[in-house]
Amino acid sequence: MSPTFRALLLAGAALTLASASSLAVAAENDAGDAEANQVERVVITGARTRTSAVTGLDMSLRETPQSVTLVNQERIKDFALTDVNQLLAQITGINVEKVETDRTYYNSRGFDITNFQVDGVGLPLIWGIQFGDLDTVLFDHVEAVRGANSMMTGTGNPSATINYVRKRPTNTFRASGALQYGSWNDYRLEADVSGPLNASGTLAGRLIYANEDKDSYLDHYQVNRNVYGALLAWDATPKLTATVGWSMQDNRSRGNNWGALPLTYSDGTRVDYPRSASTSADWTHWNVRDQTGFAELAWRFDNGWQFKTIGTLKRFEENAKLLYAYGAPDKATGLGVKGMAGVYPSIYESAILDAYASGPFQLFGRTHQLVVGGQVSRSHGHEYEDFSTETIVYGPVTDWGHIQPAEPSFPGAYLAADQIDRLGRFYAAAHLNVTDRLKVVGGFNALWLKSKGFSYGADQARDASKVSPYVGAVYDLNDNVSLYANYTDIFNPQAEVDVTHSKLDPAHGKSYEAGFKSEWFDKRLYLTGAVFTSRQANLAEFAGTFEDGKSYYAGVDTKATGYELEAVGAINDQWRVSLGWTDLSIKNEDGNKARVYLPRKTLKASTSYTIPSVRNLTLGAQLRWQDDIQSQDALLTQKAYGVLDLMAGIDVTDKVRATLNVKNATDKTYLTSLMWSQSYYAAPRSVSVRLDYAF
Repeated sequence: MSPTFRALLLAGAALTLASASSLAVAAENDAGDAEANQVERVVITGARTRTSAVTGLDMSLRETPQSVTLVNQERIKDFALTDVNQLLAQITGINVEKVETDRTYYNSRGFDITNFQVDGVGLPLIWGIQFGDLDTVLFDHVEAVRGANSMMTGTGNPSATINYVRKRPTNTFRASGALQYGSWNDYRLEADVSGPLNASGTLAGRLIYANEDKDSYLDHYQVNRNVYGALLAWDATPKLTATVGWSMQDNRSRGNNWGALPLTYSDGTRVDYPRSASTSADWTHWNVRDQTGFAELAWRFDNGWQFKTIGTLKRFEENAKLLYAYGAPDKATGLGVKGMAGVYPSIYESAILDAYASGPFQLFGRTHQLVVGGQVSRSHGHEYEDFSTETIVYGPVTDWGHIQPAEPSFPGAYLAADQIDRLGRFYAAAHLNVTDRLKVVGGFNALWLKSKGFSYGADQARDASKVSPYVGAVYDLNDNVSLYANYTDIFNPQAEVDVTHSKLDPAHGKSYEAGFKSEWFDKRLYLTGAVFTSRQANLAEFAGTFEDGKSYYAGVDTKATGYELEAVGAINDQWRVSLGWTDLSIKNEDGNKARVYLPRKTLKASTSYTIPSVRNLTLGAQLRWQDDIQSQDALLTQKAYGVLDLMAGIDVTDKVRATLNVKNATDKTYLTSLMWSQSYYAAPRSVSVRLDYAF
């Protein structure tokens, strides 16, 4: 099975961030004024920041009976988090598995993140691994819900759900631009213009553009990415708003890898590569064009109710020419590695219609909230394979930096995969104001899924349905501290096949979480803690490969338990802090350690300090640390390591702000992942300078 089709049929991918100002601005502001001014360093914690990502109900983080983190524009700009891989790597409890230059997995709480949304709308069965680098310029902020989220997704692992929240047209004129230059000839340009288009202000628009063109520390690798966004919002009446939008991310990479470096010699000892080492060649490429269009109608009624419907069309196109290296080199000669190559043109299209109504109702003399909604979607993916029959022979590993394999011939493409997925779901939830201190959330999600087609010889037909309950409660001990708990079912349709080429049945299980949420120092500092347990039966786990090199899997029972602690907010008006700790245990049905390539303990820390009297000078640092990990076969171990980033920003003028970022400041050497038996080295120390201009 080719790299993309397998991934896109597994289910979506992910994001959030606990930053010094993570819980700020955008979620509280209306669509007209969603963005914070670069100079205004606002911190808003759990009681005032709101989200509907968990149940569809608009609730504060303090009221929400689940772990939620938000990432805002201030953090993105300060630390130059221009793509989601950089962003996610800083989030409490989330790990980034960058197995290749252009293919990335994400996981949380021991399981893959398979649910991604934009403005609360997603299609889990189409969105899979992240291909290329997803740019952050289109998004106002990002919400991450850790744990199972059956209410708003219906499917997926008890890991996390990532919700990207779009930038929207503003009711006042705003324009900004940015220039950035960094190590390895990394050039970046951003432009963002928004404002009213008529005298009454009922019509507003927004245009967004970014381009990034960069070389790499890796041999052969180059990326050029163009990002476009256009939105139009019309207040047809004081109660009715129509919004339409289109976006495109066009990511073009050359010299990308497929798989990565063979890590051991044939005698089992470790190969000592330079950090620039790659198994790729200049003739490879992986071009991805991802387009989304949407239309939204929102009605607001005098009784506090609202109705919203959103139609989304998504088209994902890729054309990849890939080179994969396999085999272990001989330690004496460096020879023994061979390669295979293929061309994979693919198109995946999806259509989604989502509608819901929400508002207050009265019961037993108290006011409660209710949401009722549904979604239907259809996705169609077809992929062609043009696989070379020639065996590629690599030279000695010591020569890979200046000698590369020649491009083979390709016999012609055939239709390798053609699959249609249809999904429908209906959900409802109530936020019950039982007493002044006790709030209860109860609801369900009913889902129907049908698939047909084939993928590399495997029948993709399936017909599944599930009703998943959700129940949660929050109890306010006092004005500062609340206790919470939640329970939900797990239902995870799987695309993997077993040794008989039969598709695995859906994984299923249960997820429990309990914890506390608290606010201190006049609600400026937000402290949370959670304990969690998740059990999944029949979860796909790699079990081997067929003679043609394609993978097969076995269903195993897996249990993950652990706890998280997080502190986000401000010590005072100038000093912001963030600290997140995760401790995790993952075991299989025999009680043995499972998924050993995942770290069991992780630390994410961030701090920044602003001096307003010195032109808003801001100094900051962020640290991520993880403990030891192993390859699945336990032959390789990567010791615990930490990566430190530093930043400094200052207002050059009232309109111009300059920011310096040093990433991997201590120049730590480490592998990007041990999820597979192959890997490559992460980037050495890098430096970038950014100028932001606000008109």
